[in-house]
Amino acid sequence: MRRLNRKKTLSLVKELDAFPKVPESYVETSASGGTVSLIAFTTMALLTIMEFSVYQDTWMKYEYEVDKDFSSKLRINIDITVAMKCQYIGADVLDLAETMVASADGLVYEPTLFDLSPQQKEWQRMLQLIQSRLQEEHSLQDVIFKSAFKSSSTALPPREDNPSEPPDACRIHGHLYVNKVAGNFHITVGKAIPHPRGHAHLAALVNHESYNFSHRIDHLSFGELVPGIINPLDGTEKIAVDHNQMFQYFITVVPTKLHTYKISADTHQFSVTERERVINHAAGSHGVSGIFIKYDLSSLMVTVTEEHMPFWQFFVRLCGIVGGIFSTTGMLHGIGKFIVELICCRFRLGSYKPVSSVPFEDGHTDNHLPLLENNTH
Repeated sequence: MRRLNRKKTLSLVKELDAFPKVPESYVETSASGGTVSLIAFTTMALLTIMEFSVYQDTWMKYEYEVDKDFSSKLRINIDITVAMKCQYIGADVLDLAETMVASADGLVYEPTLFDLSPQQKEWQRMLQLIQSRLQEEHSLQDVIFKSAFKSSSTALPPREDNPSEPPDACRIHGHLYVNKVAGNFHITVGKAIPHPRGHAHLAALVNHESYNFSHRIDHLSFGELVPGIINPLDGTEKIAVDHNQMFQYFITVVPTKLHTYKISADTHQFSVTERERVINHAAGSHGVSGIFIKYDLSSLMVTVTEEHMPFWQFFVRLCGIVGGIFSTTGMLHGIGKFIVELICCRFRLGSYKPVSSVPFEDGHTDNHLPLLENNTH
């Protein structure tokens, strides 16, 4: 009984076979079929290689949501060189929410030379070239996100020479923490002192002829410092044409959470608008000489996530490529073979001449071919 049931089960399974085997004696091969098969295999190989390259690649997914974190502090990373001596200038932040000077103790004033060494000039030239490409091709920002922590540091390299000239500039670098509200970071003449209505700078002790706010922004970023990320103002250099000149940068900061296969960081992106003008009170151009970076925070937060095609999706797409090419080439080969046979059959039929009919005495005609040539009635 068990053997009988097993035979019935095997016969039932054989009836459900969706891939019946055709005996080799019934298979007919042709040169056209071999050519189509060769083309199909070549196409499948090329598409498989292309699909595998897509499977190896990753892409960045952008998601937007409302930023609900207003209690934490915002970190500002600064590295700016001004063409004035350190004792003549002061840097601080005016917080618009509290109308008071935020602490700038995290900044270091370092005397240096404003002119760069040959190696530093080459670094600045390459950085400016990258900035110009980023403005033209926004998709390069995804490449920068992926290469974070993998590329070398974007900081200005140290000088390779030992200049004999005395320092004529001041490098202000470091970081400071401010509230997550709009503010104004500025560098102007004189050290800042607290004031009940805000703050003031001791500019009266500095000679007006020594004003020179030519500057170079080697680095300016917000949030966690991520090596390899290039910010919009990195490598910017401005040369003042007048002693009384104001440089303004209007910045909109967007909180950004970056999640890649290499890092996870809470950083900030920003866009900037630049403006510069000469202070001339007689002509109606009022203000204070200096460098002013006015920033404001966006209410939206961007989450940038690096994604990869899952293996099951790659396998499904690969099966679709193989099956689709097999089916398509089979149908095209069958249609082409049918058309060729149809045309050839018409030519063959046209090569025969019609047989003349034989009349009978009763008026009928005989259209049949005679069996024998010498047949007599």
